[in-house]
Amino acid sequence: MNANILPHQSAVAKLPQRWLILGAAALGLAGLTWGITQRSGINDEAQTEVVASPEVMTVTALGRLEPEGEIINLTAPTSTQESRVDELRVQEGDRVEAGQIVAVLDNNARLEASLQQAEGQVRIAEAQLAQVRAGAKTGELQAQRSEIARLQADQAGNINTQRATIARLEAEVENARVEYQRYDSLSVEGAVSASERDARLLTYQTAQRQLEEARAALDRIQTTSAEQISQARATLDQIAEVRPVDVTTAEAAVAAAEAAVAEARTQVEQTLVRSPRAGQIIAIHTRPGETVESDGIATLGNTDQMMAIAEVYQSDVAQIEVGQPVEITSPAIPDVVMGTVERIGLQVEQQEVVDEDPATNIDARVVEVDIRLDPDASAQVAGLSNLQIMATIRTD
Repeated sequence: MNANILPHQSAVAKLPQRWLILGAAALGLAGLTWGITQRSGINDEAQTEVVASPEVMTVTALGRLEPEGEIINLTAPTSTQESRVDELRVQEGDRVEAGQIVAVLDNNARLEASLQQAEGQVRIAEAQLAQVRAGAKTGELQAQRSEIARLQADQAGNINTQRATIARLEAEVENARVEYQRYDSLSVEGAVSASERDARLLTYQTAQRQLEEARAALDRIQTTSAEQISQARATLDQIAEVRPVDVTTAEAAVAAAEAAVAEARTQVEQTLVRSPRAGQIIAIHTRPGETVESDGIATLGNTDQMMAIAEVYQSDVAQIEVGQPVEITSPAIPDVVMGTVERIGLQVEQQEVVDEDPATNIDARVVEVDIRLDPDASAQVAGLSNLQIMATIRTD
């Protein structure tokens, strides 16, 4: 044995070379594992920082734009009868005040004439009352004779006017009859439908009823005028005597005449379609000469303040609170407009506003949320009532 070699060195020299290689590999693997662990810890810390970042919470819902206070369809006061528009005093886009006349119906002229006649009766009754109270005086007899002459002149004028109306209606009846007969023949030949023929028949029958009413009105005018003239003549005979009973009778006549005026004025008022509140005319549904249908004459809304009605899914309503900010978007609006949640509905309803995507659930249960638009946003969309919008409500 060599004296320069230590015993433990000799033992190491005798180990197989593969064990030395395996040992070195084990040391390398341990170092690699430590490095990966350190890098993993760094990544976990970074990931923890990302998760800790605050997230913006929102609820999105389809909806529509409406004027504040909802939209009103103005219709004829006499909705139980067929009403035809004679004069339309507004156009789309016009702003109206509360009580402003929007349209006049075609029976206005006839009822105005009746009102004037009733007012004339009041004047007659008042004059008669004054005469009774004053008793017979110089010139009263002549005044009463003049009153009789005036009544006779009114009678003649009213009768002539009514006869002219009857003549016009007779022409309308004849035209309607000819038109109905023509459509009846065409219907037999199959050129027109039975409904078209029936429509002409209805027009013909309506014209006949109007003619009958006009003739009855003429009879009433003649009878009433005759009675008035007779009464005036009787007053002329009794004017010299003043009795309490005569005064009472004259006062009752004035009261009755005034009641007739009030009724006639109410009927005239029903021919005037007034705006119940201030707003803007959004749409016209009935033009002069057309019959008022179920849509009414015009649509009115307060476009000075626009609202967005969002249909929020029932599962998201719990996240909505009054005062939350809302972003409103639509392809028809160039910019995002802002608003604020003002009211949350109290009833779950079926969804009305649906997306164009056919795969969208169109039978969803939603709650309507009213959103008040900011003043600038309201002015920007004032002319876009019923526009479909997307509302994004900030709930964080």
